[in-house]
Parts: sequence; C-alpha cells; structure tokens
Amino acid sequence: MAAVNVLYNVGARDESPDKTGFAHLFEHLMFGGSANVPDFDDPIQMAGGENNAFTNNDITNYYDILPAQNLETALWLESDRMLSLNFDERVLEVQRKVVVEEFKETCLNEPYGDVWHHIADMAYKVHPYRWPTIGKVPKHVEDATLQDVKDFFYKYYRPNNAILVVAGNVEEKEVRRLTEKWFADIPAGQTPLRNLPQEPPQKALQQRINQARVPSDALYLAFHTPARNHPDFYATDLLSDILGNGSSSRLFRRLLKEQQLFSQIDCYITGSLDPGLFIIEGKPSAGITLEEGEAVIWKELEMLLAAPIPERELQKIKNKVESNLVFSELNVLNKAINLAFFELLGDADIINREIDLYRQVTSDDLWRVAKEVFTHENCSELYYKTELPVKEVLT
Repeated sequence: MAAVNVLYNVGARDESPDKTGFAHLFEHLMFGGSANVPDFDDPIQMAGGENNAFTNNDITNYYDILPAQNLETALWLESDRMLSLNFDERVLEVQRKVVVEEFKETCLNEPYGDVWHHIADMAYKVHPYRWPTIGKVPKHVEDATLQDVKDFFYKYYRPNNAILVVAGNVEEKEVRRLTEKWFADIPAGQTPLRNLPQEPPQKALQQRINQARVPSDALYLAFHTPARNHPDFYATDLLSDILGNGSSSRLFRRLLKEQQLFSQIDCYITGSLDPGLFIIEGKPSAGITLEEGEAVIWKELEMLLAAPIPERELQKIKNKVESNLVFSELNVLNKAINLAFFELLGDADIINREIDLYRQVTSDDLWRVAKEVFTHENCSELYYKTELPVKEVLT
C-alpha cells in the first residue's frame, strides 16, 4: 500500500473575523470536482483506494491510501484539484448547504455542541483561535460568494503553500518522477504572509454559565499552554496524560473510580501551532454540583503542584506514550500525515526523535510547567447547565 498526503498551510486562523468557516468549507469544495476530474471518489475507488480530509485551526490536510502500483492515480487527482477547482455556482451552493447543515447538526442540535464556541471566545480575545474551525455562525458560509471562494483558493491552495508526502511500498526515484510529471507545471502563487495578533497573557479568571437542553451538567476548565514548537510542549502533553489518560490517570482513578464524584472526566491539549489550551472536562455524578466538582479538580491540581511527580509514575506514562508512537508509525497513513506535519514545524526528522524528546522530560520539568499553567488567572471556566423543561419550571 501507499499513502499520498497533501498538507496545505492554511486553517481557521487564516480567516477574517467576518468570513469564518472558509477553511472547513474548502475541505468540502476540494471534493466537488476539478478541471479534469468531475468526481474524486470514483477514480480512487476504481484504483482500490480511499480518500478523505480534515481541517483544524492550523492546517487543511488531504490524504489518499491505495495499492502502491496505483500511486499515479492519487498523484493525478491531487495535482488536478491543486491546479484548478471546478468553480461552479451549483457546486458551491451544494457544499454551502452541506457545511451549514453540519453546523446545525453538530453545534446547534447536538448536546454540548457549542462548547468550543464558548471556550474559544473566553480564552482568546485577539488571536483567530477565538472561533472554532467550523466557524462563528452559519451565515458566514451562507454568504460566501464565488469570488470569495476563488480568492481564498488562489491565495492558499498553491504548490508553494503545500507539503506533499508519499509513504509506503514505493521507490524514491519513481515517486520523484511522478511528482515532477503531475505537479511541476502548476504555477506557484504569492507566498501568503501570516501576521497574526499575539494573544496577551490572561490576567484574570474567565467564567461563563450556559444553559441548554443537555442530559447532565458539565464542567470545562481551559488553561493557556505553550505553542507546538515550544520546548515545554512535551512536558505539557505528559501532564495531560498523567491527569487524564486512561483508567490509572489521577483524575480518572481518584475522582471517578474511588470517590465516584464524576461520571465522566477527561483532559487533553489542543497541540496547536500557536499557543493553545489544556482542557479538563467532566460531568459530575448525580447529587454533585458543578461547584463541588470544580473544587475537587482544583484540589487535585494543588496536589500536583505540591510535589514533583514520582519517578515511577512518570516512567509509566512515558512508556505508554512510546508504545503509542511506535504502533502509530506502523500505519503508513499515520506516517505520511506525521511527516507532513513535522515538515510544517520545520523539521521532518522530528518523527525519528520524538520519542527521545518525551524521554528527556524530567519530573522537575513537569512541576515547573504545571506551576506556570495551573493558575486561576490562566483559567477559563465554563459551567454547562441542564435547562429544566418548561413544565418542571412551572411546578
């Protein structure tokens, strides 16, 4: 098998505040046909493969996986949509409707679907991370014109703003030949200049209460963390594992299993290219208020700050991270996606050194980073409360 991955250096952070959701819209538009390919699914499926894409705040990523002998089919498809999309009003209208329906389904009608709208709005005041990838409101995508779409495409979806990775059972010489054949004639665009506003340090606790028809109350704590290329990224990632990765993690073991104060609890980092967030989220058990749930989480964080992580606990988490990294690289598609992302970070060889970067993190590193991250003034707090049905309110 072979994987073809094309990473475009454009995400939701590159949008205008009055035209959000464009990067996500383009994820859909890029499957709407191009100069010589009316439909992307049929050729890749006839070649025994499959394709898909994802968008986040930082990147838009397209990938194909298929038998290695049919590699040229994937390169032809990717080059054709990079060369020229099918800029058709009917295609735009279809994809606009798809994206707006996705917004309604996942953000407006799904329980807790608008959580990220609240968290991002509290945590970021000037940086474009202040809106989620799907956009602020559906109207921005509904109002997108064909000229808006063309301008966005020719600014960002150019070969000089893309990273191509081919991985799998392939020969380098042949890959270079096919890449030259299909991509060399595509004209480069002007290199986009990214001059994003830097988010100032948060100086005070941000708090918000939201009520909606959801199954149970939920609590969210968001802390600012270093950027993905920052040396402290690996310590921050390990802290999220120590607190919330698996049944033996601190929050899960103590607050859910032993004390049964939560029915669900988790934590993770966004890992974004610019300074991101460390999220702790949980649903208190019946009879436990959000205030009580938050108090016990802060108690756990205070215990974390009181003394360095024991070496045995740290080594256990490092072993888990290492095994996950090793097994993920057995998948040719994961390898292609990771290579493209590390190349975007500035050094594709990080894929070979990442395990060592985690191994080098010390208990003192974790303690130092935890003291910088887990402060009240660095926190945005969301209480997501159940809205009582009208008849219950009346009685």
